[in-house]
Amino acid sequence: MKNFHQRDEHDTDTRKSETKRNKNMKRLGGGGLSLQTFANLKSKNSHYNPAVIKKQKEFYKNAKHVSKFRKSLKQQNSHEKDEMKMQSFHEEDETGETSSKVVNKGKSHKRIGVEEVYKQTREEMEKARREREEAFQAKKQAKEEAESRRKAAKGKMMRKTRHGQPVMKYRIEHLLESIKKSAENDGKNHMTSSC
Repeated sequence: MKNFHQRDEHDTDTRKSETKRNKNMKRLGGGGLSLQTFANLKSKNSHYNPAVIKKQKEFYKNAKHVSKFRKSLKQQNSHEKDEMKMQSFHEEDETGETSSKVVNKGKSHKRIGVEEVYKQTREEMEKARREREEAFQAKKQAKEEAESRRKAAKGKMMRKTRHGQPVMKYRIEHLLESIKKSAENDGKNHMTSSC
């Protein structure tokens, strides 16, 4: 009978340990990764890497600057060629050849058109900038005025008598002003709703 009882205890111990192991596996999210799987995951570059992203951004930024530089060089070269053509056009004009005159004249009109468009866009941008600046200055000035009013009102509201009591005169004036403002707003709202 003793052997049977010992064998039964042994079975319950193994079952308990298995259930504990199973609970731990569930709690930790299943079985662990194999060494091969772990190594493969580490070797992949599909993960978030801020250093690589920063390098890529810098690369694209530099590429953008290079392309802008090349475009500006190309424009300068085209302007120089146009100027040289215009000079040759004036020289040919004196000699009396008209075939090259028509071709160069068309190009010069296109160039003037582009310059006009550039000037117009530049003027529009300047105008928008000035308007933004004026709006910013007006906003800043209104903010300063409101702040100075608040400071003055705060100074009056914080006044005390010699016994440490608040001076009620300024508090009552403040209440009266706020009531008048709300009455004006109600009057305006009432007039607009009746119209």
